[in-house]
Amino acid sequence: NAESYLRGGRFLIISGDVLTDFDLSAVIEFHLERKADATILLTRASNPLQYGIVITAPDGKIVRFLEKPSWGEVFSDTINTGIYILEPHVLELIPPSREFDFSKDLFPLMLQRGDKLYGYVADGYWRDVGNLSEYQQAHFDVLGGSVSIAIPGERKGNVWLGKGCTIGRNVEFRGMVILGDGVTIGDECIIESSVIGSQSCIEPAAQIYRSILWNGVTVGQAAFLDADVVGNGVQIGAHTTVMENVFIADRCRIGEHATLHPNIKLWPDKHVEPYAIVARSMIQEEKWARELFTDARISGTSNAEMNAEFAARLGTAIGTALPIGATVVSSRDPDPTSRLIKRALVAGLLSSGINVEDLQTTPIPQTRIATHTRGAALGFHVRRSFRNPNQTDIVLIGSDGRDISTEGTKKIERYFYGEDIRRVPFERVGQLRYPERQNESYLANYLQLLDAERIRQRRFRILVDYSFGMAISIFPGILGNLGCSVLAVNGYIDPYRASTTAADEDNRREISSIMRSLGYEIGFKIDPGVERIALVDDRGYWFSSMRLLTIVTALFLESNRHRAPFTIAVPVEATSEVDMIAARYGVQVIRTKNSHAAMMEATRDQRVLFVGGTRGGFIFPEYSTATDGLYTVGKILEMIAVTGFALSELDTQLPKRYQARRAIHCPWHRKGAVMRQLMEWSTSYRRDLIDGVKVFTDDDCSILVAPSPGSSEFMIVAEADAEDRATGLVEMMAGLVEQWRKDK
Repeated sequence: NAESYLRGGRFLIISGDVLTDFDLSAVIEFHLERKADATILLTRASNPLQYGIVITAPDGKIVRFLEKPSWGEVFSDTINTGIYILEPHVLELIPPSREFDFSKDLFPLMLQRGDKLYGYVADGYWRDVGNLSEYQQAHFDVLGGSVSIAIPGERKGNVWLGKGCTIGRNVEFRGMVILGDGVTIGDECIIESSVIGSQSCIEPAAQIYRSILWNGVTVGQAAFLDADVVGNGVQIGAHTTVMENVFIADRCRIGEHATLHPNIKLWPDKHVEPYAIVARSMIQEEKWARELFTDARISGTSNAEMNAEFAARLGTAIGTALPIGATVVSSRDPDPTSRLIKRALVAGLLSSGINVEDLQTTPIPQTRIATHTRGAALGFHVRRSFRNPNQTDIVLIGSDGRDISTEGTKKIERYFYGEDIRRVPFERVGQLRYPERQNESYLANYLQLLDAERIRQRRFRILVDYSFGMAISIFPGILGNLGCSVLAVNGYIDPYRASTTAADEDNRREISSIMRSLGYEIGFKIDPGVERIALVDDRGYWFSSMRLLTIVTALFLESNRHRAPFTIAVPVEATSEVDMIAARYGVQVIRTKNSHAAMMEATRDQRVLFVGGTRGGFIFPEYSTATDGLYTVGKILEMIAVTGFALSELDTQLPKRYQARRAIHCPWHRKGAVMRQLMEWSTSYRRDLIDGVKVFTDDDCSILVAPSPGSSEFMIVAEADAEDRATGLVEMMAGLVEQWRKDK
């Protein structure tokens, strides 16, 4: 829309939601020297996840863009600041009258065309003030002297005074304080590290700490504010307490002696009665405020962070993100907390006009299939976390059975935090239904896609460890239908034992002994969530999850060699044994990020017939777009029946590589810097930049360094033809990461 004003010559674009003191003359000089078509101002960020990362060559020429990456894609800590210098002919690349984003559309197009596109790393202060916490921090940075900015008024000691200010007796100013024009401060007040807008009145004995008050605010006698933001024209009564991180919008009136609890927001024109207590009915810690989702999962301490109030609110936010009358499929693990949280979620969904089909206690693989086949807009499963048994997970499922998209989670987060959630009239409250014969539908689909007769003819003698999980409710009938003779272990549901514990090793030793003494040819351990498996052979030998991937890949390639050409996919951390076996069959291997979500995304490629995971999960796209431990067991039996392989013999015949791994602590604010130095160090090597940085050495070894998305760690995985070499590579890289972590 501004094209007609910009045709005359070179122009500068500055995003309106940033605070910066960059020297723009320096970047203009840089732009002219390189005769650039476009130059992007860059800065270094300690946590670059929420920004667009720009990777440049030593001369500043841009070589790659990453828009709001995951930690595994943080190959640099230089980010796009939203400040650009453009030559007028660049406008010809922008199509008229439609949305066309600079960072998502224009600059990638220019990079693809080979235009002169440069990045200039600027020194100085820069902060995106597009959310409330960043807005607060920008003020604190100004007060702390971190920003070179012109502050209006006259400075007296540590106070900037606007015109016509009135200061009472015995007022104590602490830290830097900025007062606008016409501000009145009553006697005995304490003002610390705060900004108070013009024409505001602070009555006697009030205490204001680290707060930002806009214009025309009245703070009553002996009121208390701590780290808050107060909009225009707000009236705060006498003796009122406003705790930390409260955001009060314009024209609100807070009665005297009221208490506002931490981390709440008041929208414009709200009235709080005297002596009222305003509180969020959920425990909201910093983690909720920073980021609700990890991929498609929300996790929190059971019945503390993850409580009924939180879940009901989340359910309403999910419902608000969907059209009225849409259907959501729900399920849960058998433990009481999962039941509690699921019911609260369902209540929130119903209140926002969403219909719910509740599968009750059902494994998540079945829920994924039901969400897709029943035409639901969304699904969710509540479970006891296998990462931490003291936590509860909520996993959101998209309409196609895969994890919900990032766009979907961001939309839900906006409603959850924005508080503009939907409540429907009573006649439009959603319906709660309990679908029947779900297990029968699952069984029919399961048997239809396997060569069941081939399995029956083989008459397998197997052991199955149900891990006290939900598989026991359906799998015995399936195995009976397949003609298997089965010894069941831990074959009842116990939600308090259905997690990986120290007893697991003892359990494995007992199963190994049973396998050898009773002559069972194969044993399966199904995880409580029914997504992953472990495998033990007739020798009583438990395969590592990485070796299991190699064996299942070999079985799949041999039993499907008649279907070539096709493609398989595995995570970037997977052993190169997979590539060596695939090469024998002329099959291409695609590498994905190290996550279940990335494995599911790989199934969108119609050429991919198999996706193997590194933690015991496998996807067979003709059946499902996600891992299903029960189908994996059936498929392994089918492939053994077709190929005639014995697992113990197959293990001795397949190539063998060795992996070593180590986790290295790294503070969140240093992750980006470590990734940048890792990228610089690895420039001369052949490398993959899929999830972290995977370097290939000249002596047929590899080293993967990947930042953990959910913790302050880097994971280092080295692979070699000998165990000691792999261990040595891990130690070498660990030393480098520790050094980079300390470098400034």
